[in-house]
This record gives sequence, C-alpha cells and structure tokens, in this order.
Amino acid sequence: MAHSHFIKCSFRRKSVRYYHDYIRYANPGGIIRLPLASPKVIGVANSRGNRSHQEDFYAFAALSLDPEELRMSVKKSHDVDWDPESVGDLLARQVVFVGIYDGHGGSAVSQFLRQELHGLFESVNPSAIPELFAWIKELGGYFKRFRGGALTPWINPSDGTPIMDLEARSTQTFFEVDRHLSSDPIAQDSGATASVVLLHSLDAPASPFFSADRVALTVAHCGDTRVLLCSTDGGKVVPMTENHHADSRVESIRLRRMMGSALITDSFGESRWMGALANTRGLGDLRFKKFGVTPEPEVRTKLLKGVFTVLTSCDLH
Repeated sequence: MAHSHFIKCSFRRKSVRYYHDYIRYANPGGIIRLPLASPKVIGVANSRGNRSHQEDFYAFAALSLDPEELRMSVKKSHDVDWDPESVGDLLARQVVFVGIYDGHGGSAVSQFLRQELHGLFESVNPSAIPELFAWIKELGGYFKRFRGGALTPWINPSDGTPIMDLEARSTQTFFEVDRHLSSDPIAQDSGATASVVLLHSLDAPASPFFSADRVALTVAHCGDTRVLLCSTDGGKVVPMTENHHADSRVESIRLRRMMGSALITDSFGESRWMGALANTRGLGDLRFKKFGVTPEPEVRTKLLKGVFTVLTSCDLH
C-alpha cells in the first residue's frame, strides 16, 4: 500500500485482551468456533477507486463484555428482560463488533481505528472517565461548555452511580481515541469518520447472531459512513445512521447553539465547516476540536427478530 502513514501511540491497555477473530456458539457436541472472516458470516467488497492508496478500512472481532452491562443495555433500549445466566458466562459476554472507517487527509487515523478501536472498545473502564473528562475540557472552545453527554453519570461517581451501558461505552471509546491521538502531529490535520455495529444474540440456548431469533443491534456512528438494515423479506431498507454534516438538522442546531455559524459554501455548492471539513463529527482532525468537531457518537438501537442483513458502507477512495 503506497504512501501510507501510521500513527504511533505509546499506551498500554490496563485489562487483558479477550477479543477474537471467531465467534463461539453451542451445539449438542459442545462449543463451536466459527471464523468471522468466512464470507458466509461477514462479506466484504472494497475498491480504492482511482487513487494511488486506500484511506478507508474496516475491522471485525468478537468482543467479551460485561454481561450485566449488556443486560442493562437491552432493558434500557428494548424493555427486554434478558438473563445472562440462561446461556452461561462465556457466551453471554460475546458481542460481534464490525467497524468501518472513512479516512480523510491521509490514512493514518483510519488505520489506527482498524488496529485499535475494537480493543479499546472492549477495555475502557468507567473509572477512567473523570480523568478523560478533564482532558476533554482542556480542548477549550466548544468543549469548555461540554457537560459530558452520555458520560455524565460517571464524571463524579458515587455509591448510586449506575453500571455503564453500551451508549456510554461507545462515547468513552471514541473520546479515548482522540486522547490517544492528541500527541501525534499527523492527527492534527487528518481524521476519519466511523460507524460501529454491535450484534448481541439474545437466544437461549445461544445461537450465532446470523441465525438467532432475537438480536440486539447497537450502532455508534460519527460522520458520514453508513449503516443500513436490510430485510431479507421484500428488501426493505432501514437507515441506522444520518450524515453528520454542518447543514444537517441535528448538527446545525448543535453547532449554532454552541459556536454560532462557521459554515462556508464554495463555488461548487459544497458546504465545509470552518471552510475545511465536510463532517462535524469525527475522530482525529484535532486542531478543529475546539471549533465543535466532536468525536461524540450518535447511538441508535434496534431489536431484530428473524432474518436480516446489516450493510455498512463509506465512500471508498
């Protein structure tokens, strides 16, 4: 791959790595391991177009998350009383992670996400949120008035602080990415948008996500990558993401409330925030953070019943 750059970050995760490139499921003969890279499980198609190098990447893994966190997320989002003990601890922890990363200004940030985001997602801990929030406030500008969003309950923890849910985990992970990248000069002017899909089977006995009767779907999205939910019965398409551009309804309200207007339209009719960026949410692009370019993901959930297909896409370069 020509002209690629890698961001080097000197950090060590405090927890043990548990994620795998296979999923486990039970059958009468015992626990089966199925590689996620099998085209029967996750299919991939990509092209770098007419550019000399690829800036967009993807990754997938089977994560091991706290079953109580998953139970709370399912109850909060879908009012479903899922019992982790009904499938055993090993399978109750299993969540399939699929990420797609659209790089811009170079491939450095998107390659970092491909290599590290799933591991960070698994290893973040709410005990680190107070320190993370202090770093966020130091970004200044827009973030001087940032109150924490989905992280708020864990900024000043107490005896009544709830268990983290998947929305908070996604938010902490995306902010941690920017903190890890903050010391690297390449990430000041390059970045990536990201969509992360989490698939958690609710069947008992446990079934793999692609054949389960009930699956909890969570999408954490930042930028203009896309996640589409497609029914195999009639082909109905349900978008699970919206583009985070400055002229979109949600983003224009957020930015004007906090920053006023800095949207510039060029002679081709294309809008750019600060005259430079198409996306107002993203990872990296650190010199634009104080102007409201946030890594805070928009998180959506859906309870799937029956057969489905999830598609992720970005504009491949």
